Amino acid sequence: MKFFLDTANVDEIKRINDLGLCDGVTTNPSIINKEGRDFEEVVKEICQIVDGPVSAEVTSYEYEDMVEEARKLSKWADNIIVKIPMTEEGLKAIKTLSEEGIKTNCTLIFSLSQGIMAMKAGATFISPFMGRVDDMGESGKKLIENLRKVIDIYGYDSEIIVASIRHNKHLEEAALAGAHIATIPGKLFDKLWTHPLTTAGIEAFKKDWEAFENR
Repeated sequence: MKFFLDTANVDEIKRINDLGLCDGVTTNPSIINKEGRDFEEVVKEICQIVDGPVSAEVTSYEYEDMVEEARKLSKWADNIIVKIPMTEEGLKAIKTLSEEGIKTNCTLIFSLSQGIMAMKAGATFISPFMGRVDDMGESGKKLIENLRKVIDIYGYDSEIIVASIRHNKHLEEAALAGAHIATIPGKLFDKLWTHPLTTAGIEAFKKDWEAFENR
């Protein structure tokens, strides 16, 4: 399973990347706006730090505008993936961009049928929102399982990027459901590699070693 960082914070990306845990990055206008920096400048800097895919989202919602914007974004770096919303216009744009060899990430997927439509249109990645699906009273894990089942049955090339991951259980469920990728907020990583018993064990080892040295 690959880990993408769901952030536009360059320091955060460098930190996780140095641990060998960053296989790519997903951004959106809201995330980049929080950094208070120029959109193009931030995306290009991230692309220089990370070798893997970097999703940059279009801000248009009409077919022709999305395609035009996507073509510009794709020229910023070789590892740019253009994020397109799950709409009729978005599907049309994905089909065109796919035919042009421009990689896409279809975002805001909340149902199996939406995922299938994105795969059929030629999306390189599809992004179901696990946490938000759970909020609707449905099972985000089941959605991921079903999307993976469709990919395996029909041989679609699309990869699943699970978004809206809020806690450890979401990541674990995404992994067990067969997701190819989880995109994770930087602030969540500390919780993924820590555990109270690990911390307690280290403290016990330290005390034992101090006692040994002071004999």
